[in-house]
Amino acid sequence: MARMHARRRGISRSVRPYRTQAPEWSNTDKEAIIKQIVDLRRQGSSTAEIGLVMRDKYGVPSVKLATGKKITQILRDNDLASEIPEDLRNLIEKALGMRKHLAENKRDIHNKRQLMLTESKVRRLVKYYVGSKKLPKGWVYKPETAEILLSR
Repeated sequence: MARMHARRRGISRSVRPYRTQAPEWSNTDKEAIIKQIVDLRRQGSSTAEIGLVMRDKYGVPSVKLATGKKITQILRDNDLASEIPEDLRNLIEKALGMRKHLAENKRDIHNKRQLMLTESKVRRLVKYYVGSKKLPKGWVYKPETAEILLSR
């Protein structure tokens, strides 16, 4: 897949093999996996971090194959899901860091351009999530209130 704001192609990398069932060597104790996911979330881990810990530490290559639900669905069932999707949250944090940098370095034109591209990605994601009803209708990204929004 091509890059969004460049004329380059994407990078090739390995792909997880197609499976319909968890491998026999993996940990498939559904209740233990769900309990571990809930505990990791209460410690403050993001969904991506939870997936990495489950794979590396607990021998669960795919939570969805082992439990039948994705990590976000498990968190939603246990009322631990965040209000903002994780990819959108990460882009907003990136934009906030760029804004802080630009406050100190006003002549950094490369960072200014990168901030425009990042905030464009944020607006595109917001449009998608409002359309798919993961964010409420009328939700708008405002750089002035973004830091308050992420602190919740």
